[in-house]
Amino acid sequence: MMPYERFSAWQISHRLVLQVYRATRRFPSDERYGLSAQARRAAFSAAASIAEGSARRGSREFRRYLDISLGSLSELSYTLRLAHELDLLTDGEWRDLNELRDHAGRLTWRLSQSLRVAKPRAEP
Repeated sequence: MMPYERFSAWQISHRLVLQVYRATRRFPSDERYGLSAQARRAAFSAAASIAEGSARRGSREFRRYLDISLGSLSELSYTLRLAHELDLLTDGEWRDLNELRDHAGRLTWRLSQSLRVAKPRAEP
């Protein structure tokens, strides 16, 4: 097992990547380099940033990669919304993907918060 695989945030993000790839297979061929590619890149970036950040030295640098992951999840949110409004995703597909994306975001945020180092208090 790779070290990043122990993080729930990565596990859910990886599931999200798989689901996004499956859902975008059904997009029209003229979207191959449009919304399909954009959704896939954003989902992949969210999971890959967690993996890459976990290999960095220090929690500060890891948190920077988690911020990148959160940005990618936000980008994915809009991409999925647009795909849904263009009728490329059904209501059910959009709801399921959005719930999974939201879950990945909450876990990534919590992981980032857990890495914050408490500042020592000044003695009176």
